[in-house]
Amino acid sequence: MSSDYDTTGIGDIDLTQFDDDFSEAEVEEREFEDVPDGKYQVKVDKVELTKAQTTGNPMLKWTLKILGPKYAGRLLWRNSMFASKENLKWLKTDLHTCGVDIDKLSELPARLGDLLDVTLEVTKRTKGENENIYFNRRIVVSDLDDAVDDSLAPF
Repeated sequence: MSSDYDTTGIGDIDLTQFDDDFSEAEVEEREFEDVPDGKYQVKVDKVELTKAQTTGNPMLKWTLKILGPKYAGRLLWRNSMFASKENLKWLKTDLHTCGVDIDKLSELPARLGDLLDVTLEVTKRTKGENENIYFNRRIVVSDLDDAVDDSLAPF
């Protein structure tokens, strides 16, 4: 069994004090319809340099939050793999679309913060079991952030 979790921050918190309320709490079933294929205005909510679970290849994992209106707060994900020259070409194009131009991939970790909160128009396309997110263009969305209701977010 893997131990990819950390309980050291829990310290001396006595969880038994919550046992009764936890036992009585009802599980709220949640169902969300899939975000359909189409164009969306999104904000880059998170970027993470990580490895693909299946291949172990390095990748940039993008978390994109839809700004609205119908699917506001829902998330889309894009994984930019570093497995081939073609992958790196797509990654470089995506970074350029986001306004981050670098000469070497090794410069990316220091520039990850520049990707956050960038607003984009993206297209989601599904083919078979594969979903792809394409970065169309960078956009400026003024005052839309105030209109997004985070309580609608499923996560």
